[in-house]
Amino acid sequence: MDGGKKAERPHGDVAEEDPDRQHALLDEDDGNDKAPRRSKRVASLDVFRGLTVALMILVDGAGGEWPVIGHAPWNGCNLADFVMPFFLFIVGMAIPLSLKRIPDRGRAVRRVVIRTLKLLFWGILLQGGYSHAPDKLTYGVDMKHVRWGGILQRIALAYLVVAVLEIVTKDAKIQDRSSSGFSIFRMYFSQWIVACCILVIYLSLAYGIYVPDWEFRVQNTDSTNYGKVLTVVCGTRGNLSPPCNAVGYIDRKILGINHMYQRPAWRRHRACTDDSPHEGPFRSDAPAWCVAPFEPEGILSSFSAVLSTIIGVHYGHVLVHMKSHADRLKQWVTMGITLLVIGIILHFSHAIPLNKQLYTFSYICVTAGAAGVVFSILYFLVDILNLHYVFAPLRWIGMNAMLVYVMAAEGIFEGFLNGWYYEGTNNTLVICQDRNASIGFFSSVRGSNQHIHALQVYWVRKHVFVKVWHSTRVGILLYVLFAQILFWALVSGVLHRARIYWKL
Repeated sequence: MDGGKKAERPHGDVAEEDPDRQHALLDEDDGNDKAPRRSKRVASLDVFRGLTVALMILVDGAGGEWPVIGHAPWNGCNLADFVMPFFLFIVGMAIPLSLKRIPDRGRAVRRVVIRTLKLLFWGILLQGGYSHAPDKLTYGVDMKHVRWGGILQRIALAYLVVAVLEIVTKDAKIQDRSSSGFSIFRMYFSQWIVACCILVIYLSLAYGIYVPDWEFRVQNTDSTNYGKVLTVVCGTRGNLSPPCNAVGYIDRKILGINHMYQRPAWRRHRACTDDSPHEGPFRSDAPAWCVAPFEPEGILSSFSAVLSTIIGVHYGHVLVHMKSHADRLKQWVTMGITLLVIGIILHFSHAIPLNKQLYTFSYICVTAGAAGVVFSILYFLVDILNLHYVFAPLRWIGMNAMLVYVMAAEGIFEGFLNGWYYEGTNNTLVICQDRNASIGFFSSVRGSNQHIHALQVYWVRKHVFVKVWHSTRVGILLYVLFAQILFWALVSGVLHRARIYWKL
């Protein structure tokens, strides 16, 4: 998410870069303002970052109509459930590459803290509720209901913990020494000790905390129970069900139930709606927890998510220390497949289910393993076979990931367009014609799509795709692919040629 900063060649004990590496290591400089120099980039890492941002846009725009794209209602792992751990893996992989250029520990810590604060600021601003774009022409947030969790907040926490860990444990004498086999594990053994401690603490809390009965007031004005206080019966320990898990209990106690996400994916659970895995009307016998808040980026789950970043750091260590493409790929693919196998066995043996909301250990293994395999494939195609032009759109997005995330994934650009209206706010640039048909179409769109998406997709579907495909689902999917992902890829390409990047 950093995009194209310059870096000076380090001095002293730092060895020369791998001569066969053609592209950038990182998006960060070393803090030395004298004789700045553009650093090389690992193109596949930019492509992977761009792919992850594109997946997020796809999930937000088309996940409601395509269940396999959207988040799993509870246990399981759909395409959307890979986005968050992919981001954390990328952040982790970039950490040893960037900190390699900052030999002074004090300066490195200051840079890490400043970047963490920036991520927290943008996370709370975008997902805390301040901006209600794109479907409402309002802004501001009731501090009694501000959401403290979110994507950037989780990334900030993982980045802070793992970057400081890297700074504290890094040994300058070995940071550029060529390595092979398991020597990299031995070099950074203390980091894996910390990872094991995090896992033990997470499992102890998740399975050891007693979860009592709890109650909440329904905040959704569309609910027939609006304003009522409902009770959820638990009184259990070690339960991983939606209403009675320790992850949600800790968030309710520390964050407060009003500061949690109000429309969790479990609303599409088969216990809540007959339309599962789509979101639809609640069943008459739906349990009370179906309308309760739940924070998917909560405290304990974010603590567990640090492990995804630590695994990414190991992949970064391999890139720094190993100079052979074959050795790198062997390490990466072996670890990726091993993690995949462990996670799948844990899930299908019913030992630990795959669950993004709880960020379980099996979910960490599967998603980190998938990230490692996907990155290895991209590294082979982009950095070894030099297929740069094929992946150029994704690379452009990856080099300006923060801009595309804010404008496309968070809908700020569409909110800007929607803010221009004629005579009344119901007659915006987006809804400027055929309003009755638009409203009629919106009633058929699944609840997880934002209003603005439905209205824009309707126009594209009616005038471009409907005569060919006769499908709302396909119209939405094509709109997201071409009017959002491809559009922002081209915008990012133009900005890249102008050397304009949004950096944190």
